Amino acid sequence: MAKIVDYGNYPIHNEGKTKIVWNAPQSSFVVLEAKPDITAGDGVKHDIIQGKEKIATATTCNVFKLLKECEIPVAFLEQVGDKAFAAWKCKMLPYEVVIRREAHGSFLKRYPFLQKGHVFPKLILEFFLKTNGKVWLGNSLPKDDPLIEFVIGGIHLMRPDVPSWDPGAHILHLEDYPFSDCPDYFSRMGEIARETFLILEKAWQVIGRKLVDYKVEFGITEEGMLLLADVIDNDSWRVVEDGYYIDKQAYRDGADLNEVTEKYQHVQRLTELFSLPRQRIIFWRGSDRDDFTTLIDAFNKYSCVAREIDYVEITCSAHKELAKAVQKLAHIVQEVPDAVIIAFVGRSNGLGPTLSGNTSIPVISLPNGWREFPNDVWSSLRTPSEVPASTILEPQNAVLNALQILALRNPRLYAKIRMEQEKRAMNFFEIL
Repeated sequence: MAKIVDYGNYPIHNEGKTKIVWNAPQSSFVVLEAKPDITAGDGVKHDIIQGKEKIATATTCNVFKLLKECEIPVAFLEQVGDKAFAAWKCKMLPYEVVIRREAHGSFLKRYPFLQKGHVFPKLILEFFLKTNGKVWLGNSLPKDDPLIEFVIGGIHLMRPDVPSWDPGAHILHLEDYPFSDCPDYFSRMGEIARETFLILEKAWQVIGRKLVDYKVEFGITEEGMLLLADVIDNDSWRVVEDGYYIDKQAYRDGADLNEVTEKYQHVQRLTELFSLPRQRIIFWRGSDRDDFTTLIDAFNKYSCVAREIDYVEITCSAHKELAKAVQKLAHIVQEVPDAVIIAFVGRSNGLGPTLSGNTSIPVISLPNGWREFPNDVWSSLRTPSEVPASTILEPQNAVLNALQILALRNPRLYAKIRMEQEKRAMNFFEIL
C-alpha cells in the first residue's frame, strides 16, 4: 500500500453521520476518518463529543487488529494518524448484520415475554436492510432499516421494534434483490459475523466484561472477495460491566455527555488489552512405546488455525526417574506457563497424579491400556489429597478438554470450538 501522507487531499467517496470515507486515487484502498458526532434514533438525537473521533478510531483499530490476527477476512489495513485508518476499497452491501447473545433493545419489543438479559444458548443472527428516506426499490416503508425475514422465493420486510407488521404487504422478490446472483453471500456473512462475535465475546470475557450483541457491515472488493468492513467501535455493540452498559446505550438512555465520554474512553482502554496468549499442550509419556499420533491428530483438528498454541512431547518415566521428571516439568512450565499436560501411559498409569502433585497447571490422565487392563484406571482415579488430576479415557476427548481449558483465555481457540457447538445448540423460545 502506498504511504499515506495527507489523505485530506483525496476526493470524498462518501460521508455519513459519524465518518468520512476518502478515496485514494488510483489505489485499491480508502481512508475512513471518524467524526466527533454521536447520534441516536436515526439521527433525531445528535451531539458532538470532542475527541470522540480519536477514541472511536483507536477502539476500531484495536478490534480489527485482533480480528486480523485471528484471520477473519477484514477490510482493515492499518491506522493512519489518530482519527483515521486505511481499508480495502469495497462496494458496501446494504445490510446491517446483528448477532445477539442476550435479549436487549428492540428484540425485547418483538418478544415481550422474554426478560431483559435472557441468554441465548445459540447465537441469534439477524439481517437489517439499510435504507434512507423510508424507501427501498420503490417500496414505501413506515420505518427505515427494516428487519429482513427470509422466505421461499423472497424476503419479508418487518419492523424491528414491533412483534408483527403485516409482512405480506412488503415482500421483495429475490430476483429484484441486490447481489441476488450471489446467494452464498448471506450464509457467508452469517458465518463470518458469528465467528467474529465469538472472538470478541471471549476477548471481553477475558477482561471481565460481557459482550451481549453487536452489529457489523460487509463489503465486496473489486475481485469479489467478501470482507468484514466499516467500523466496530463503541457505537456498534452493547457491552455490560457490573450490570451497566458502557457503550452507546448510555447515550440512548439520556446519560450526561461527560459520562458518555468517560465510558467511551474506558472502552478504548479496555480494547487495548485484546490479545492472543501464547499457550501449549504438553504430551507426556512414560516410554516411546506410547504412540502420540492420535493425540496430535486431535490437536491439529482444532488448533491448526491457532498458531499461538503449540505442543511438546516429553518422554520420561516418573517412576524410574522422578527427579529428572520433576526437573523437566519445572523447565517446560517455565517456558510457557499457560499450559495443560496430558499424561499418556500404558502401564501403571500413575504418571498423571505424580505430575499433578508437582505443578500448578492442569493435568489430564489418559490411561493408554485401560481396555486390556481396566483395573489400571484406579491409579489415575483414586488420587491422594491435593492431587487434582482428572482422568479421561478417550484420546480425542482428552485433547479437546485440554483445548477447552486453554480456550478460557484464548479468543480464537474459543471461537473455533464454540462454532461447532453453535451448530448443535438451540433456543427453546423459538420452538415454543
